[in-house]
Amino acid sequence: MNQADVAWMLVATLLVLFMTAGLAFFYAGLVRAKNTLNTLMMCFAALGFVGVAWVVLGYSLAFGGENTVVGGLSNVMLRGVGLDGGNIPDLQFMAFQGTFAIITSALIAGAVVERMRFPAFLAFIVIWSLVIYAPVAHWVWGGGWLESLGALDFAGGTVVHINAGVAAVVAALVIGARKDYGKQAMLPHQIPFTMLGAAILWIGWFGFNAGSALAADEIAVLAFANTMFAPMATIVVWSLLDYRHNGTITGVGLATAIVVGLVAITPAAGFVGPIGAVALGAIAALPSYYILMYRARTRLDDSLDVFAAHGVAGLTGALLTGVLAQQSWNGEVNGLLFGDASHMVPQVTGILAVAAFCAVGTFGILKLVGLFTELRVDARSEDVGLDITQHGEQGYTSGDGAILVPTNELPGTSISVPAPGQPSLRPQGGGDA
Repeated sequence: MNQADVAWMLVATLLVLFMTAGLAFFYAGLVRAKNTLNTLMMCFAALGFVGVAWVVLGYSLAFGGENTVVGGLSNVMLRGVGLDGGNIPDLQFMAFQGTFAIITSALIAGAVVERMRFPAFLAFIVIWSLVIYAPVAHWVWGGGWLESLGALDFAGGTVVHINAGVAAVVAALVIGARKDYGKQAMLPHQIPFTMLGAAILWIGWFGFNAGSALAADEIAVLAFANTMFAPMATIVVWSLLDYRHNGTITGVGLATAIVVGLVAITPAAGFVGPIGAVALGAIAALPSYYILMYRARTRLDDSLDVFAAHGVAGLTGALLTGVLAQQSWNGEVNGLLFGDASHMVPQVTGILAVAAFCAVGTFGILKLVGLFTELRVDARSEDVGLDITQHGEQGYTSGDGAILVPTNELPGTSISVPAPGQPSLRPQGGGDA
């Protein structure tokens, strides 16, 4: 064991685990107040449900065995996974990879917030993490066919972000739009939450990318630096686009730019040089910004734009990895810009294969879960809010303990939920509940 590597990977694992909390606040600030707790719960619950699924079966499917399509059952219940290994123990590698499975599953929540039943969401992400995420992780990182083909994905542009982005689109289509989508403004209720979440994500992402070197070495330093530089460039370009189109630079836009830059550099973090990272971050702002703007004019209710921020940025990063990879920095491969076009075919193949597999598989899983439980809450639950109807509590209460649910329909109007045992809902501040 290399003690420096072990120490760094302990820190990196903690940082990636912390990212799920950052994602929870990033998402929670973007929804209406009456769905704040439910949105937080979708992310925090993934820590338990997907985490346990990973320990029991997911890790074995991703990294057990030498099959090129999916791992085996040799490591079920962590059989054979102990304190032995290379520079770090196998158990430590398993834990680090588990944090990736958790946050990838939680990302999908952003497409279905404010209308998916909580039990259905939990069942979905557990099955999805085993049936979709684990095989794709095996393809790219576990000795699978994409790794053999030469596909480059340093920390998860394909495995995590394209995977989650495609699943988000399919989930949004299957579950359908929110009942008020396109009829009234559904504005973020707490933008400081979203900006705090973006900050936590950026901090955690240093573990996500630099930790993927699996050692405290020069590649970890390269990935760390690139994780700083790429989002900086994305912020600049996104802000200019915002100002050009809207005459203002918004907090939500800046927070989204941070995430887009982080996602885009993820597959390239250990392959490109610092100037390549700046270029990649700047370029990535363009497709994500315009896809996000276009999506808002359609009937696709990808509520928090998971596809634009993760799917599109992940795709951009995966393609540009094949273009901007620089051997003088990574010591292994050059990209198209530096004279080697051989990686472009594996990059495109990986994108298409993961997108197709994820789309079909996600659709099937949702339909399967729908056979056993309703996927969507009823209209009344949407009106009242999922905090109350799915969890029996809410993030915001009045001074006397009553739960206040702000509504967008009437200015100054909220619903007060009295003490338990009193079933009626009383409108506060005028208007109908």
